[in-house]
Amino acid sequence: MAVGLADAAVLVTGADGFIGSHLTERLVELGARVRAFCLYNSHGSWGWLDQARPEVREKLDVRLGDIRDARCVEEAAEGIDYVFHLAALISIPYSYSAASSYLETNVSGTLNVLEAARRHKPRRIVHTSTSEVYGTPATLPIRETHPLQAQSPYAASKVAADQFSLSYHASFGVPVTVLRPFNTYGPRQSTRAVTSTLLHQLLGGAKTVELGRLDTRRDLTFVADTVDGFVRAATAEGIDGATIQLGTGSSVSIGELFEACCAAAGVQAEVRQDPRRMRPDASEVLVLESDPSVARARLGWEPQTSLAEGLRATADWIRNQGPQQRPGFLHL
Repeated sequence: MAVGLADAAVLVTGADGFIGSHLTERLVELGARVRAFCLYNSHGSWGWLDQARPEVREKLDVRLGDIRDARCVEEAAEGIDYVFHLAALISIPYSYSAASSYLETNVSGTLNVLEAARRHKPRRIVHTSTSEVYGTPATLPIRETHPLQAQSPYAASKVAADQFSLSYHASFGVPVTVLRPFNTYGPRQSTRAVTSTLLHQLLGGAKTVELGRLDTRRDLTFVADTVDGFVRAATAEGIDGATIQLGTGSSVSIGELFEACCAAAGVQAEVRQDPRRMRPDASEVLVLESDPSVARARLGWEPQTSLAEGLRATADWIRNQGPQQRPGFLHL
């Protein structure tokens, strides 16, 4: 499914972040010529790409900029065959107090990518959505046709970005595919995410871990599998204008995830509910569980990593990182 990416010119926005850095490394391995668009900072850091292997780093064309700056995006998109758009603000709690930042980054930033694509005409844009756009679903499993119901400012910004992407395909023929991962986890994930914070605390010696609700359920996909879905979406035929989910088709409660993380870390601990860690009642999404049949049919994609395997791999990475773990990044 990676046919066509060898020697292709590829742009990854949000390449400095969690999923973006893994995707960037995979694309280099596949022989693509990768332009990595990273958020500008005064330290000149490439985010998680600072830790990429030297043979990967030397092959990257890194552009430090801001997805909100149309000129930066325009220049980055020139001469590109495929665009993977992952740059976004993703923290749900922060969106409650900084909604305008999510509008500017997630919506206006996506608009900048789409406008650049109108001028430079890549073969495809893979736009990154999120399962949060569904809110608490009316039916399970969730299919791509399920109504959208934003229950947080973050989710609202992603609904808008998705719809802009699809509208640019319908209005201007921009070759966009909306890829909608469910909850991705793995090495490099910010400790704002529940799986990462659980493993970090448990491996750090915590005997009691504080969490919000324990009954909410999530469909968890290991990052290597999510990246495989992105790679396949670049070159799959007949998916322009389509929305495709990436998920395992099963879900676990946060309480069950805590037990699984204890097993992966090889420790025993207790969990305590902390009301400060709970979303507002009307904003809480109770369950996210995908139907992966469209991804299977149109991308030939199926996740290969079990939850136990993925948690063990993530725990091993955290152990190896030690105290040098970087803080979380805002890009996917």
